[in-house]
Parts: sequence; structure tokens; C-alpha cells
Amino acid sequence: MLMGEAMTSTFVMAAPWWRSDIGRLLTIRGGKPLVGRYPISGAKNAALPLMVAALLTPHLVTLRNLPGNLDVAVLASLLQRLGCEMHWSATESGLAVTIAAARVRPAGIDRDLVSRMRASVLLLGALLARCGEANLPLPGGDAIGLRGIDFHVTGLRAMGATITLDGGTIRATAAHGLHGADILLPQPSVGATENLLLAAVLATGKTTIGNAAREPEIGDLGACLTAMGARITGIGSHTLTIDGGLALAGAVHTVLPDRIEFGTLACAAAATDGELVLPNGRIDLLGAAAPLFDAAGVAIREVDGGVIARRAGDGLRGIDVTTGPYPEFATDLQAPTMALLALAVGASAITETVFEQRFGHVDELRKMGANISVRGRTALVRGVPRLHGASVTCTDVRAAAALVIAGLNASGETILGGLDHLDRGYDRMAEKLAAVGADLVRSGGNG
Repeated sequence: MLMGEAMTSTFVMAAPWWRSDIGRLLTIRGGKPLVGRYPISGAKNAALPLMVAALLTPHLVTLRNLPGNLDVAVLASLLQRLGCEMHWSATESGLAVTIAAARVRPAGIDRDLVSRMRASVLLLGALLARCGEANLPLPGGDAIGLRGIDFHVTGLRAMGATITLDGGTIRATAAHGLHGADILLPQPSVGATENLLLAAVLATGKTTIGNAAREPEIGDLGACLTAMGARITGIGSHTLTIDGGLALAGAVHTVLPDRIEFGTLACAAAATDGELVLPNGRIDLLGAAAPLFDAAGVAIREVDGGVIARRAGDGLRGIDVTTGPYPEFATDLQAPTMALLALAVGASAITETVFEQRFGHVDELRKMGANISVRGRTALVRGVPRLHGASVTCTDVRAAAALVIAGLNASGETILGGLDHLDRGYDRMAEKLAAVGADLVRSGGNG
């Protein structure tokens, strides 16, 4: 058995709903408007830290409305290796899982699994808080030092952890337990805020996290931890205060809707000149993206139970976008928005301030006829009437969604490779798109 096949089987053992035979390639025959209902799944970026939060208590934690994507399957496998038991069920609102973490083994982290998802770094704070130790391979698998997670490490050290790097493994201990601390983040990092919050709820004493990120997914994590008995104030603000040291109970929590999937599908509806009903979509979660979408010609309006998205009557228009921490324009919507603006009348400037290297999709969109040039952290997009099909490769989760949008508009056939990235972030996207009129098929053996 090949290594990839063996790893896939571990996902299926931990997450039996995961399909391992969905194909390596996605072929899209574009030009068909998307029309119908496309249900928005639970938020991937909320689901992952919520699953990790189950490590903080020996009692049962039930999470509802989980998305059935690859990242959730990988994290389920990691949690299983750490000693968690998981009981899955399918409901009308999505997947549900009950996690039992009565016996946690902090040394059971698999390097191959960690290399597949950056969110695995959240295990560091939770394991330190629950077990007093954690040995975690560097997310991404490369021995590049601690600089990629330096905000996390600095904050945990302030709480009493001893953290070293040894051969690509982060070795962390808290021999006397974690204690409260005053922490000021250099910038509002989502991952660092979540990691420190997970650690602080069990740490003795009071912890303050200044310049904390304010993303809705952090609010969702805070709501679940509060339901488990944690004492947290300031959720939704730049300063979180945690009175830690309390034993946490179990809880039942419903994951909030995925604002990134929602924004992505709104772009897809407008790009194909279709009309989608997006159940569970919430305009209030989009932040600055909502008025910018309106300015670009993406018409979204709330209806009972969701949102209707379509192209505005006067078409798509070029706009300027700058990404930033919530409530500014989400970096995760940058690539799908670029695919949309590649079709708009006029020019657009997209400036990426959150990640240094998040224009990997530009070259792939150019293969499809997009007129895009990059100057430093700004992409200049000059709209064209239509894109054309090509063979392209997904370079990250959000780039994958951008290429799907481009393929849905393009003339001819678009063939996408690198579908692990698409599967990591989206719950059955191809299947759900086919149900609203997209002409596409997955093929080529195991994904």
C-alpha cells in the first residue's frame, strides 16, 4: 500500500464519513449559470479549534454543524492518535461528533498528519494546559525554526512553558503547570489568539491577551469554552481576559456558518451570472467584504434562512481591495475575489497585507486568460470579457476555490489538479456545485 493510501485509511478510521475515492482531477466545462440552493457548511476555521478544545476536559464535548472536509478528517485522526474517542452522526444541519478525551496521550502526534494542516499547532496550547507537555512536529513538516509560530511560543513562554526546537519537533513542558500572564500580541494573529486562549482557560490565575484577533471564529471558540465553564470576557474585542484554573465540563455547541464559503459562493453566482440561494449564509459575518462585494456588482440580500446572491443588473465592476484582520476584508476571500474581478469592467488593485506569499493563484489564472500583474504585495487586475479553459494546479485552499470560480466562467474545459487543497477547505464542493447546474466531474483515482 502506498503511503498516501495508508494515510487516507487513517482518516477514514477516525472520520468514517470521509470519502477516499473522489478523484485527483476536477474537470469543469464552464459557461453555465449556477442556479438553485447551495447550503453553506459550518466554518472550517471555527471547527478545528473547537475540536481541539475537547482536549481540555475529560467530559463529553458534542459539536454540531461540522463541515465534512479533509482538514476535519485529518484533525480527527490526530485526536484519535492522542487517545480521544469520537462518535459521528449525520444530521440535517451537517455532521455532528461527540469527542471523549478522558485519557489523553500527549506523545501520540503523527508527523505526516501534522504536515497536512497548519491548524495542528493549536494542539500545543491545549496539550500544555491539559497534560503539562507537548511534542509537536512543526506544522508543514519543515525545520525552519520557530519563526512561523513565534507569537504562539512567546505567549506560552510567558505563561510558564519551556519550549525548545529539536530536529523539527517543538518540545514544550510546563512542569509546574501554566500560570496567568499579561500578553500583548505584536499583531492580531488568529492562530496565536486561539492557542493562547485554549491554554489560558486551564492556566492558574488571570491572563490578558492584548491586540487579540477579533474574527467570528474566535468568538465561536470563546462561546464554546464559556459553555464548558471557562470565564472569559472581552470576546469580540481586542482584549481578552481569562480567569483560568477552573475544571471544565462538557458542552454541546453548534459551529457557526462558514463566512468564507459564503463569500466564495456569492462570487461564483456573480461570475456565472446565476442566482444562488445560500442557506445559513450571514452577511453580518463578512465584515468589510459586504460593501465591497456590493461595489463590485455582487448583489446579496437576506431572505428567510439565508441569502440570495447574484450578479447586479449593471454587471461586475473593478474595485480596490486591501486585506486585513477582521472586520477588514478577509485574506481568505482574496483569491476568490480576484477570480471575480478578473471578469469585471475596468481595473482593480488587490493588496495583500496578511500573508507575504498569497498570490500563488495569479500564474494559474493567467493561464486562463486573466490579465493580472503583481507589484510587491499588490496585484493589478484588468478585467477581460471571459476566461478560457486550461490545465491548472491548486496552490492552496483559497486558490483552489478561485480556480473553481474561474473554471465555472471559462469557455471550454478547465482541469484542476492539486485537489487536496480544495478538499481541505470545502465540504463536497464539486457535488454541491453539480446540484446547482455546474458541469463538472472528478476523476483519476484516489484523492
